[in-house]
Amino acid sequence: MEHKKTYNAKELKTPHGSLIIEGPIPGYKLAGYEFHRDLVAFRTPEQQHKALVEIADLPEGRIIIARNRHTIVGYVTYLYPDPLERWSEAKMENLIELGAIEVIPEFRGYSVGKNLIQVSMMDDAMEDFITITTEYYWHWDLKGTGLNVWEYRKVMEKMMNAGGLEWYATDDPEISSHPANCLMAKIGKRVDSESIQRFDQLRFKNRFMY
Repeated sequence: MEHKKTYNAKELKTPHGSLIIEGPIPGYKLAGYEFHRDLVAFRTPEQQHKALVEIADLPEGRIIIARNRHTIVGYVTYLYPDPLERWSEAKMENLIELGAIEVIPEFRGYSVGKNLIQVSMMDDAMEDFITITTEYYWHWDLKGTGLNVWEYRKVMEKMMNAGGLEWYATDDPEISSHPANCLMAKIGKRVDSESIQRFDQLRFKNRFMY
């Protein structure tokens, strides 16, 4: 499958300064930007910066960033699902995962996450894909935001809805392990019915339970 990546950008004004929301960004360009020290949700800033550069250089990898001048203060990643997860089992070339989204505390509350997702969906090539995201409450910054799991879930859902992702039912054990966890997806306009059927089979592997 050919992975077309068309750059898009927009400016977002916030009380802490203007941000450029842009992408997909190639690896060499990502490597040249500063990576904010408060981007610590998944691993150390240095390690995460390196990981994003590697993802950007994958054929299917897409990194959309929010930057304040020369410093990355937020990002969203898209790539094929982890080989250890059920979503990779069908080896679907047209199924990609919104894997991580992070914005530093200073810029939270100004729709940065929402804008990151909107800019990522401005690329027409996304209509060729089923885009999924798996939301697990143990990844959420409940302490930093002061929100409870249900308030945070509402924020996450609203943010994903901005990019056209909707809630989908599944019997995946990890997602089913807590009612706040969820699967969200966007089925692109050009996705064929066979792919949608294969996605449905991935969502429900234990149909006898229903």
